[in-house]
Amino acid sequence: MIVYSVTVNIDSSIHEDWLTWMKNKHIPDVMDTGYFTEYRMLKVISRQEDEEGISYNIQYTCASMADLHQYQAQKAPALQKEHEARYTGKFAAFRTLLEFA
Repeated sequence: MIVYSVTVNIDSSIHEDWLTWMKNKHIPDVMDTGYFTEYRMLKVISRQEDEEGISYNIQYTCASMADLHQYQAQKAPALQKEHEARYTGKFAAFRTLLEFA
């Protein structure tokens, strides 16, 4: 099993809008691609002293690297573009791949 982990730091000024959009639009769209079996959305509570904004980690679980690669090639670009267009300049994101040990 593979976990596709996306950590997003969102500007406080749009936090509520972003959180609602993620829960009601973006995450359901990602799950509707059929590549993932489950997800978790976690709020990051550890912060650096000078850190601004609010951070979340969304973990999507898929059965294999092949499924993840297909998602990244076929579906992720459009979904990421939609997020970027809606929140340009108001977020930073990074992605990590994890594997169940």
